[in-house]
Amino acid sequence: MLAQDYIGYAAATLTTLSFVPQAVLTLKTRNVSGISLGMYSCFTLGVALWLIYGIGLGEWPIIVANAVTLSLASTILFTKLRYGRRTPAHPGAARE
Repeated sequence: MLAQDYIGYAAATLTTLSFVPQAVLTLKTRNVSGISLGMYSCFTLGVALWLIYGIGLGEWPIIVANAVTLSLASTILFTKLRYGRRTPAHPGAARE
């Protein structure tokens, strides 16, 4: 394996792992108020395209990183779609 492959795997590991805390927090709390639907939609589509690109090239660092990132980003996106329409009650709001 070449040094550039190690760099690719390290970059893929770090960028992919960065999504784990957000995915876990989103699933645990179901609080998606701070998540942009537009941004996550574009991001998830972009990751899917990177995955297709990596498959076309046969580059495993790109394939593995984007397959995992796609599953994490899709989880966050689908959680946003499912729970994002709810309006949270404001702490100081009067209750009926």
